Amino acid sequence: MKLKFGNYCIRNFEDNDIHSLVKYANNINVAKNLRDAFPNPYKLEHAIQWIKIVKEGNRSTHFAVANEEELIGGIGLILQEDVHRLNAEIGYWLGEPFWGQGIMTEAVKIFTNFVFKEFNVIRLYARIYESNKSSARVLEKAEYKLEAVFDKSIFKNGIIQNEYIYSILNQNRI
Repeated sequence: MKLKFGNYCIRNFEDNDIHSLVKYANNINVAKNLRDAFPNPYKLEHAIQWIKIVKEGNRSTHFAVANEEELIGGIGLILQEDVHRLNAEIGYWLGEPFWGQGIMTEAVKIFTNFVFKEFNVIRLYARIYESNKSSARVLEKAEYKLEAVFDKSIFKNGIIQNEYIYSILNQNRI
């Protein structure tokens, strides 16, 4: 899979992404806005393990965000189950040197359309931390709406903060 937008694309992870994955993921400023399952420090063995996991899946739900030279971030979804089976959670990250350029906003827009076309999903949602104002702005520019605020539901790096839930509906399915 390859979705191009400007000089960037969303594509499948490749074996040669390992070093750029470590290069950009091994950053406290990236990790502080992600779940604790995202390692920090992010080491070579984490990148090798991640590439192996995403390549072994039956249907990939996790993808690289890349420029023409290398991986610069990631984007993916977690399909939900049971009564929530028509929902998916979207998540993403971008290497710090690429922040503030509108790259992730475009990636989220393109990826949202891809998910609505390729997966049996009517609602995509993102869970972001109160302190991550940039991610809130990405979602707002991608036409996600603030749906809920969960008071004091996040404990990250010794800080208790609110969680914001943004969502978008597949208007062609509802």
